[in-house]
Amino acid sequence: MIDLEIPRKFRPLLTQARGMAEEVFWPISRKYDLAEHTYPAELDVMAALIDGLGRSGSARGAGATGSAKAETPNPSATPGVRNGANLSSVLSILETARGDVGLTLSIPRQGLGNAAIAAVANDEQKRRYAGRWAAMAITEPDTGSDSGAIRTTAVRDGDHYVLNGEKIFVTAGERAELVVVWATLDRSLGKQAIKSFVVERSNPGLRLVRLEHKLGIRSSDTAAFVLEDCRVPAEDLLGDADVRTAAGGFAGAMQTFDNTRPLVAAMALGLTRACLDTTRELLAAEGVEVDWDRPAHSQSAPAAHLIQMEADYAAARLLTLRAAYLADNGTPNSMEASMAKAKAGRTCVEVALACVELCGATGYGERELLEKWARDAKILDIFEGTQQIQLLVVARRLLGLSSSQLK
Repeated sequence: MIDLEIPRKFRPLLTQARGMAEEVFWPISRKYDLAEHTYPAELDVMAALIDGLGRSGSARGAGATGSAKAETPNPSATPGVRNGANLSSVLSILETARGDVGLTLSIPRQGLGNAAIAAVANDEQKRRYAGRWAAMAITEPDTGSDSGAIRTTAVRDGDHYVLNGEKIFVTAGERAELVVVWATLDRSLGKQAIKSFVVERSNPGLRLVRLEHKLGIRSSDTAAFVLEDCRVPAEDLLGDADVRTAAGGFAGAMQTFDNTRPLVAAMALGLTRACLDTTRELLAAEGVEVDWDRPAHSQSAPAAHLIQMEADYAAARLLTLRAAYLADNGTPNSMEASMAKAKAGRTCVEVALACVELCGATGYGERELLEKWARDAKILDIFEGTQQIQLLVVARRLLGLSSSQLK
C-alpha cells in the first residue's frame, strides 16, 4: 500500500529543490522568459549540486537521470513499500517546477532523453552515457502524437546504422550533448520496428535547422533537426535490436513514456502549486481568506474557487505519486502514468488561467509571474503525449483493447 508521507530519506533533496525554486529560479524567471534562447548560466551551479547529491547517495534520483523502472520484485521477498528513484525524481521535479518549468527543463544532464536512457538502456550503455546531457527527439512534421507512425529510418550498414529523417520540438536540442532519436528499422513492420538511438549532438549528420519561438517555457530551447545519412554506431541503439522481442519492439521503446509521463505530470503539479500559492497570498492581501473548516458554498466565490482547485491539485498529485510508486516497485504503470499526465496537465492549464482571472489586472500584468505561468502551462498538456492520447491509452487499458482495436 502506498505511504502518503514523504520518505525521510528524500527530505534533504526536497529542501534543496525548494530552495532552488525560491532563491534561484524565481529571481531569474522573468529574465530568461524575455531573453529567449539565452542559456541560463546560473543552472551550471544547480547541475553540479544535483550531481553531487547523486554521487553522495543522499539523493538518488535527484532528477530525470534517476528515473528507471525497477525489476519485478521477487514474490518470496519480504513485502514492503519501496520508495525509489522514480518517486524521488517526481517529488524533486515538482519542487523545481514550482520555481520555473523552462528552467527545470534546462538543467544540464536532467533532460527527458536522460530519462529515456534510464528507462531502456542496458548497463553498459548507462555507464557510457553517465554524466552527459541527453535530449529526446520523437515528434516529426507528419506524425504528431502517433509515435508509431515515425518515418525517420535507420538502416544497418556494417557496425553502424544510417539515420535519415526530420525531427521537431526537441526540448534542449541545441544545448544537450546527446539526442535520443526514435527511428524505424523497417516501415513495413509498423510500430514493432520503432527503436531509439543515442546520437552525439556533434554528429555531422545531425543538422540543427532552427530554434522555435514559443508561447511559454521560453527559457528552454526547442530545436528542429534534419538527419542526413547520420551514421550512428550499432552499440548506440538502446535496448534489444531484435524487433521480435518485447524489449526490442515498440513496447520496449514505449517504456520510456511510462517513466517520463509522471515527470511531466510533476512539472504540471509544480506550476499548479506556484499558481495556487501566489493567488492565495494576493487574495489574502485584499481580505479574501479561505476558511478550510467551512463548506465552499458558504464562502465567497474566489474562496470557493480556490477550494475546488486545491481538490483538483490533490487528485493529480496522488495519481502522479501512484504512477511513480508502481514504477519503483516493478509494477506495470502505463495506465497510471497516462492518468497522472492527463489529470495534471489539464489541471495545470485550468488552474493557471483561473488564477490570472481571479487576480484581475495583477494576474494579467508582468508585475507577478502569473501571466507567465499561464503561458507555460499549455505545453504540459501537450508534450509527452497530448491530453487526447493519454485518455486513449487509459481507455485501451481499461477495456483491454489493443491500439488497432481502439484508435
